[in-house]
Amino acid sequence: MIAPVLMRPGFFWSTFWGSVSRTHYYERSDDYHDIVGNNKQGVWNVPYTSGLQLIKASKLSLLPENPYKVGDMFPPQDYDVAFAYNARKHGLFMHVVNIEHYGHLINPDSYDTSRAAPELHEQFTNKLDWELHYLHEDFYKISVNESYELEQPCTDVFWFPIVNDYYCDDLIHTMETFGKWSGGTNKDERLSGGYENVPTRDIHMNQVGLEDHWIQLLKDYVHPVQLKVFEGYHSTLSAIMNFVVRYRTDEQPSLRPHHDSSTFTVNMALNTKDKDYEGGGVRFIRYNCTLVGLRKGWMLMHPGRLTHFHEGLPTTGGTRYIMVSFVNP
Repeated sequence: MIAPVLMRPGFFWSTFWGSVSRTHYYERSDDYHDIVGNNKQGVWNVPYTSGLQLIKASKLSLLPENPYKVGDMFPPQDYDVAFAYNARKHGLFMHVVNIEHYGHLINPDSYDTSRAAPELHEQFTNKLDWELHYLHEDFYKISVNESYELEQPCTDVFWFPIVNDYYCDDLIHTMETFGKWSGGTNKDERLSGGYENVPTRDIHMNQVGLEDHWIQLLKDYVHPVQLKVFEGYHSTLSAIMNFVVRYRTDEQPSLRPHHDSSTFTVNMALNTKDKDYEGGGVRFIRYNCTLVGLRKGWMLMHPGRLTHFHEGLPTTGGTRYIMVSFVNP
């Protein structure tokens, strides 16, 4: 029997044990970290494997009829330990190989199928898979290329790709499934003072359990970009207003001219003009600069209070969604 060495990224949880104790459970071997860390390569005879195994068919006859049980020695949930015990007892050698990279393990413990979009919540538990699934394919051009120049369609308004269509669609689906859009009036009981000066029809990220996830996205992927374009501004990032806005002709089609209560604001389009909605866009009034047809999954980043007085232009058909954060209010 042979199995690949697979591990959870960032952890030493893997598909094998290098040694077992007298009770037949995990015991760390001296070379475990070297094998998992790929400092030693080869094929290794081990006392336990799990998750993914290749067994020669003719060797199955060595095992008992139910190889996942050894009387009452192990509880039912430890069927993998029972299988390894039976393999050792009946002379079926277990091997692991780490000569090539065979992939990695995920952590399923936090995956909740009752959520509208479970993958959105996997950002902390399975970060690598979350990044592969949700980050925009062009984001790494920004993160790894120091000479990459961000688009600047208006004065001090920077535009860059951050997430892909999957993220945008899942976030919209999450919000629409939750369905408790604000009334778009100045009275807002979600806020500490109960008053919103520039109200929108929106749902806050903390209402759907995604506040911490969004803040981490800002810290991991937006903050490094901000350091490039707002040179010299090194403040620790925080944001207490993070929300998805919905514009419709029969609800709130536009937003009056205003300043944001932020040091800088990020504004990300979640769907596409002429496909999902008509009209829309943003106008920076002092600079007489209008942006329409904002790209899905791309983020606008601009100063908030004082300089960038702006308005949301009327949506004339369909439904327009944007994700907004007021950073360092």
